Amino acid sequence: MELRDAEMPKIQAKTDVLLKVGVVGVCGSDVHYYTTGRIGSQIVKYPFRVGHEFAATVHETGSLVTMIRPGDRVAVDPAMSCGECDQCRSGRRHTCRRLRFLGCPGQAEGCLAEYVVMPEACCFPLGRSMSLEQGALAEPLSIGLYATRLAGVLPAWKIAVLGTGPIGLSVILCAKALGVEKIYATDRIQARLDAARRAGAIWTGNPEKEDVRGAIADAEPLLLDAVFECCGQQEALDQAVELLKPGGRLAIVGIPETDRVSFSIDLLRRKEISIQNVRRQNECFQEAINLIESGKVKPDFMVTHRFRLEHAKEAFDLVASYGDGVVKAMIKV
Repeated sequence: MELRDAEMPKIQAKTDVLLKVGVVGVCGSDVHYYTTGRIGSQIVKYPFRVGHEFAATVHETGSLVTMIRPGDRVAVDPAMSCGECDQCRSGRRHTCRRLRFLGCPGQAEGCLAEYVVMPEACCFPLGRSMSLEQGALAEPLSIGLYATRLAGVLPAWKIAVLGTGPIGLSVILCAKALGVEKIYATDRIQARLDAARRAGAIWTGNPEKEDVRGAIADAEPLLLDAVFECCGQQEALDQAVELLKPGGRLAIVGIPETDRVSFSIDLLRRKEISIQNVRRQNECFQEAINLIESGKVKPDFMVTHRFRLEHAKEAFDLVASYGDGVVKAMIKV
């Protein structure tokens, strides 16, 4: 990773907004590109700029921009949909046939820069009480919110979150906001288990040190209504199927580094487990902002490390190595 000078980006469409980037959160998918150069079929061709979680200040607007103006602070949805294809017209803008996503090879350069141009539709104004860091956290939080919505979570449900990085913690925070009390969480890193407790988990466990399936089954003999797999690990998928009650729901939120995963079809079939893949978020961004602004969700504790732009490589190396108890590294531009 290196820092390069680039030309100032220019507004191309009348509905574009030129943004002065304030903060950028380092996401696990950014790190996938950094360490392996790919996520599935999406392969990086150097040089390529990553980053998609950010908040910014409006610097300039196109002539047809009406909702925001220079000086406004905004959180930014990194997904740019066409609004015209069958997916967009059916309410699935997140699976748009012509989707362009920040920091995604073949789609759009990332936001780890001083200035970025985005469509007005992707810019969400922040209230005075919200910080730019909170604005950047709205993106992972919106994924947690969408995951709980897709799974159909109800307040009386008993759930588990396997992997308590920022996305897993976002699932816990949103489940708590929905009224869920019994939330179990696992991770291999103690600092993240501590964070899960702060987010609202009533029990945490390290699968490398204890029988998490046995411990959760002892507490919940009828097993769980839903499990959110948020670490992209085969072992977690196996544990999820074992932890679910008959008719339970498995939400796959994590991104595996491998091309294929597997399941015990015997358990999956006999329990009639439903599997729901979660693709980023859909129409949950503003609600995530509202949850933060109202105080119903307080995600600030997730930011454990801060770096300046010139030290971005240090931030990525830290997150890639899970060093120093890092949960979310934030880069100030």
